[in-house]
Amino acid sequence: MQIQFGTDGWRGVIADTFTFENLSLVAQATMDYMHREGLAEKGLVIGYDRRFLSREFAERVAAIAAGNGIKTWLAQGYTPTPALSWAVHEKKAGVGVMITASHNPPRYNGFKVKESFGGSARPSTTKVLEQMVAENLAAARPVRATTLAEALAAGQVEQFDAVAPYLVQLGRYVDLELIRSSGIKAVVDPMFGAGCGVLPILVPGVEEIHGIENPSFGGHPPEPIAEHLGELAALVQGGAFQVGLALDGDADRIGAVDETGEFFSSHRIFTVLLRHLYERKGLRGGVVKTVSTTQMIDLLARKYDLQLFETQIGFKHICEMMLDNDILMGGEESGGLGVKGHIPERDGILMALLLLEAMAMSGKGLRALLEETMNEIGHFHYSRIDLPIEAAAKQALLQKMQTGEITSIAGFDVAGRNFSDGFKFIFEDGAWLLIRPSGTEPVLRLYSEAGDPAKVALLLDAAKGIASV
Repeated sequence: MQIQFGTDGWRGVIADTFTFENLSLVAQATMDYMHREGLAEKGLVIGYDRRFLSREFAERVAAIAAGNGIKTWLAQGYTPTPALSWAVHEKKAGVGVMITASHNPPRYNGFKVKESFGGSARPSTTKVLEQMVAENLAAARPVRATTLAEALAAGQVEQFDAVAPYLVQLGRYVDLELIRSSGIKAVVDPMFGAGCGVLPILVPGVEEIHGIENPSFGGHPPEPIAEHLGELAALVQGGAFQVGLALDGDADRIGAVDETGEFFSSHRIFTVLLRHLYERKGLRGGVVKTVSTTQMIDLLARKYDLQLFETQIGFKHICEMMLDNDILMGGEESGGLGVKGHIPERDGILMALLLLEAMAMSGKGLRALLEETMNEIGHFHYSRIDLPIEAAAKQALLQKMQTGEITSIAGFDVAGRNFSDGFKFIFEDGAWLLIRPSGTEPVLRLYSEAGDPAKVALLLDAAKGIASV
């Protein structure tokens, strides 16, 4: 089969495309890449989440690394992705591999590659890995592996605690004592994933739900979006908690519930935290966002006179910007946020702590913090719809959009266009609509933001008509 890396790693359905055989092909190509780039002598770090067979998949990668003469550190237990990324940075390893499918449905697993800087593999790197897999297949090149038992006995593979050093780093970044002494009543939903237990360790008194190991994730994808956080919202609405925090399956993404019990999207989190970093923590630098992220970030960057960058969707593009520029904060619509002074990586756990720190320093809840900012820059509403789309309809839509004939939508004149990743139409009042067919799934994603929720609904309905879905 053809191995393709998506927005963050290679993923597939367990026992269908994500098999031990295909995993071995990707792992062997990764070891070949490490040798070719002079990274093998720096070693490999491997982590894994709580999905079905993740530990066994990780052990297979370790056995292949050992068979290729590469020193390997294998996490001794399930690990949040940002903890694995921090380990790569701290150990100065050549590469990191994380076995996870992040927020995908339970039947999926995946292979994320982390580069030596402790962030997602850049597009140029994953392209090379795809080519090396294809070349090895064409040449019928065998996978070189030993057994894990032999590798452990020989010291080629060493098991280690990937979480403890990461907790130390988090304690350096945020004021844990202030958070602990604030008395904020918080509840966290790690969605049965690899982030379970971490926040209650760092902030005693934080209550946790869905912390047990459950590879089915309670019957829905471990993605911290509104439709999956009903129980968390109900707990906050019940009055026992001031804030609800949620992590995805590998804890690199965040969602939240504000003091009213309403879902607090990543757009809102990004906005609140950018202000917190700039005004309360006194940090400076540029800001990077993806094409589907709120214009509130544009307005805050303008208010603070910070350079703003916009990228395609996928944190790997943000990571590249963070490597090449002095970036204070970067973020994407799907809950992936990263900050200066850490690693160029999404980190849901750190973002949760920063939200608690912002609340502790200000004495205000998340909704109050957002309203404080919106009262200055304007109020905004956002929505996204995912729809199935057949291949023929998708191709027809692409051809239709590329003609550039659309000059008005839902009666609103188009004032600007951004076709860098999908088809984004910008209107005179700053409202926007993004029509974006997925590159890897039969899915059409429609995004919109405006000052009026009724306008968001009108734009999304019009987008359905344009796409004929």
